[in-house]
Amino acid sequence: MIKALKTAALALAVVLGGGAVASAESVKIGFITEPYPPFTSMDASGKFVGWEVELQEAVCKQAKLDCVITPVSWDGIIPALTSKKIDVIIASMSITGERLKTIDFTDKYYNTPTGVIGRKEDSFKPTAEGLSGKIIGVQVSTVHADYVKKHFASTAAEIKEYQTQDEANQDLAAGRVDAVQADAIALDAFLKSEAGAACCDYKGDVAADLEILGPGVGMGVRKEDTALKDKLNAAIKAIRADGTYETFSKKYFDFNIYGD
Repeated sequence: MIKALKTAALALAVVLGGGAVASAESVKIGFITEPYPPFTSMDASGKFVGWEVELQEAVCKQAKLDCVITPVSWDGIIPALTSKKIDVIIASMSITGERLKTIDFTDKYYNTPTGVIGRKEDSFKPTAEGLSGKIIGVQVSTVHADYVKKHFASTAAEIKEYQTQDEANQDLAAGRVDAVQADAIALDAFLKSEAGAACCDYKGDVAADLEILGPGVGMGVRKEDTALKDKLNAAIKAIRADGTYETFSKKYFDFNIYGD
């Protein structure tokens, strides 16, 4: 009888142990609440949609992670990561030396140009000379804000910072700023909207600055979470190799968003 009970207990332990191994690791993915189409935004039902949502789904499936989207404001997303309210940042966050002092990043998952838009009737180049005397709008706490302050502050009439990219775009359409700098894809999405198409056009890419703009966009992770970082890196590499990345990207872009 005792032997039978021991055998049954051992079998139960094996089953439970196997279940524990088989269950997916739960990971909280921090997405910004502010709209940033076509990467992320919320639909009418409050559900996150966009390219980064599909990227997250593909990466989590490949890495066998149980990912839960957790909404966080842009200016609080790094503190949310370091305080363990979230485990991963997926928010079009550029990999920069300044951010690497606090958190770590996966390999890049996309890299696109940085550009400037302005009103159609106003012709200028995205340079310090071209933006001389102009009011420039930019989203707060971004690499673009850092870039504008470094390269254009000496000649611009004013630099206005906004909590969201939408607010900067709206002020450009309303004539309250003369130019807006952001990721070229985010700007393109605005220019394809009714308001953007009516008022504004693309003035060009800004000059490269690797120190500020970084080598691309990565997923933010805590420095100590090396195992999770390795899983995410392997998943990014795998979905690019098997065609998954290209398949969902084609729904949003007509070019290689991964970059060189």
